[in-house]
Amino acid sequence: MKQFFVYMLATRKDGPLYVGVTSNLQKRIFEHRSGAVPGFTARFNIHRLVWFEFHDNAESAIVREKRLKRWHRSWKKELIETTNPDWRDLFAKLGPS
Repeated sequence: MKQFFVYMLATRKDGPLYVGVTSNLQKRIFEHRSGAVPGFTARFNIHRLVWFEFHDNAESAIVREKRLKRWHRSWKKELIETTNPDWRDLFAKLGPS
């Protein structure tokens, strides 16, 4: 069964946030970090994975991503801090792709 992920990237606690969705989190974060993805994350150097969650299907992941994108920054910050209060980079915890 294929898994989908909704994720948030940040530069630092008070910096810009990016919300995305993917079916391959390791690959997608690598793309952000290597600059292979032009746009917002490349322009503002947003590479730190600070939050993610699993979804069983693409539809629920996309719905969640769209909702999070409409959230106030304070709500996103609160969500991140429930599981990652120090805003550590979670990429290393993902393991091999």
